[in-house]
Amino acid sequence: MSDAHDHGEEADAHDHSHGEDHDHHHHDADSVAVAVVTVSSSRSMNDDPSGEYVVSAFEEAGHEVAVRELVPDEYDSVQGTVDRLARRKDTDAVVTTGGTGVTPDDVTPEAVNGLFAKTLPGFGELFRRLSYEEIGTRTIGSRAIAGVVAATPVFCLPGSENAVRLGVDEIILPEIGHLVGLAGRGVDETVTEVKAEDSGGGEEPERGDETENSTDGASE
Repeated sequence: MSDAHDHGEEADAHDHSHGEDHDHHHHDADSVAVAVVTVSSSRSMNDDPSGEYVVSAFEEAGHEVAVRELVPDEYDSVQGTVDRLARRKDTDAVVTTGGTGVTPDDVTPEAVNGLFAKTLPGFGELFRRLSYEEIGTRTIGSRAIAGVVAATPVFCLPGSENAVRLGVDEIILPEIGHLVGLAGRGVDETVTEVKAEDSGGGEEPERGDETENSTDGASE
């Protein structure tokens, strides 16, 4: 009886009719515009294989790279850049590389975590699980995280190219359209229009200004 009861609960949790599943994916985005941010005080745009891989992988998958930036390993620089890019109207997602390790200057998780309105703990959990198959117990030094900032999914990956390939190919690209669709569901566009009118015809508000934003938090 216990087994039957347990299986019944599991079935209730995972059994969806075709119609419900279709509706659940109704808002999936076929193509997204991503902002790519490299966090490093030692690299340059011309010496950034991890950032280059994110760009090429997204473009090959039919997505667009809206902007690409490089910022130093500094808390304020990382936080300010991610917050600004997540609120841009032409950006659907943000992917950062670097600064997720355990050295004193690895501050990406601390800087970005404070911006999250919602966290996506499953991203880091799955990344480390898959990473374990490649690097074993060294994966405990990776603090890859993800969450939603102003209705925009944000993924913080390690700085190594192998880690970026793993995170982008195995996790982010397969789910990006679905997550972008869910994160933006219910965002009231009329609020943006009203704010634009209230501003006296000035600059149009950035994406996500109408959403509530909480301020509550492998490089190699």
